[in-house]
Amino acid sequence: MSNIAKAEDVVVSYRTTKGSLRALDGADLAVRAGETLAVVGESGSGKSTLGMSFGRVLPGEAKHEAGRIEVDGTDVFAIDAETLRGLRRDKLGFVFQNPMTALDPTMRVGRQVARAMPGRASDAEITALLKRAELSDPARVMRAYPHELSGGMAQRVVIAIAIARGPQLLIADEPTASLDASIREKVMATLARLRDETGASLLVLSHDLRLMARHAGRVAVMYGGRVVEIGASAEVLQRPAHPYTRALLAAASGSERPGERLEPIPGTPPTLAGRCEACAFAPRCAYAQDRCRAQRPEPREVAGRQVTCHFAEDVLADAPISTEAPR
Repeated sequence: MSNIAKAEDVVVSYRTTKGSLRALDGADLAVRAGETLAVVGESGSGKSTLGMSFGRVLPGEAKHEAGRIEVDGTDVFAIDAETLRGLRRDKLGFVFQNPMTALDPTMRVGRQVARAMPGRASDAEITALLKRAELSDPARVMRAYPHELSGGMAQRVVIAIAIARGPQLLIADEPTASLDASIREKVMATLARLRDETGASLLVLSHDLRLMARHAGRVAVMYGGRVVEIGASAEVLQRPAHPYTRALLAAASGSERPGERLEPIPGTPPTLAGRCEACAFAPRCAYAQDRCRAQRPEPREVAGRQVTCHFAEDVLADAPISTEAPR
């Protein structure tokens, strides 16, 4: 299967008052054409920086230091501003975490949607697009300002804007995090349906492992600015081969039984001032040995997935972890 986008050994740092801090420390990721790929991890793992790098949608304090990111064969960090605008407009669609900050509060929704569409869109065309995003009363939504909509409706407007030009890659950064639990599943189902209809690829950045297990064909787990495990969702999220994936699942709510306690991951994510020459997870890892603290692990194939761990076979040998809530 061909790739619509890929990242190779990407390094991105941020300028801070404490000096330069690395968000990506040699990240690799390939997004296949037509797939839903979830990137999961704790806050600070680098998933949002990696996802936004595909469109070069990074804050001013971010610096791309090394590596290559391609979208449909175009090197995103090598093109000029005008070419980048064309790439974002025609091949990429973005769905951000908070729809209220993604929409202009001073402009009616219909006008905002029309501006995202090619040419001079008619009311009928705007209505059709809003219906595709499963807004049941598009006429009212078109007349409304963003603050007059619920969070779920506003997010569907953002989705409509994202698909307006038929992008090849949809990037959704925590698209359900600001929504009520009752509508998270519905919004993800809408994104999945639109991906099927358009043939686009869907890259979802999320901390909700249970939701991603139901909707993503593949999952990439990030830690310390690297992808530490990637493979089919059913395999990675039930029989993890990286200690961090296993710890993340044990700490995730949703599948615990009455009386059971969640197992928080000890310690805190690393703060990297430069390249990590060891395993970044070693200080928090129950499987860590001297080799982990002295040698940087490189990705290798284990049980049909790529894993960045010296002792992946030991992790894989432990009991499976369920991603399903108890009945």
